[in-house]
Amino acid sequence: QVQLVESGGGLVQAGGSLRLSCAASGRTSSRYDMGWYRQAPGKEREFVAVIRWNSDTYYADSVKGRFTISRDNAKNTVYLQMNSLKPEDTAIYYCTRDRGYWGQGTQVTVSS
Repeated sequence: QVQLVESGGGLVQAGGSLRLSCAASGRTSSRYDMGWYRQAPGKEREFVAVIRWNSDTYYADSVKGRFTISRDNAKNTVYLQMNSLKPEDTAIYYCTRDRGYWGQGTQVTVSS
């Protein structure tokens, strides 16, 4: 059993920055992919970023160059640094471990 808890969401103006955190507990392991997805009202959940067990990273085209995903295995935590935020980044952001476990989500709102 794994529990994921996101934090760090909030309200920010366009061009600003936020850092999201996802803390894992339970039967944790470092040999899993950790990722972030987001879901805006009326839209399907979409991929944002992933950091694989070997630390390779991949990003959706919409956030490439603006977002950075990282992980601290000693703290069982994955981060998403979001810079140059745009109104279209507004969504609930979900942390996932290998797309098998999901957090409760944290709201990110970017005003124009």
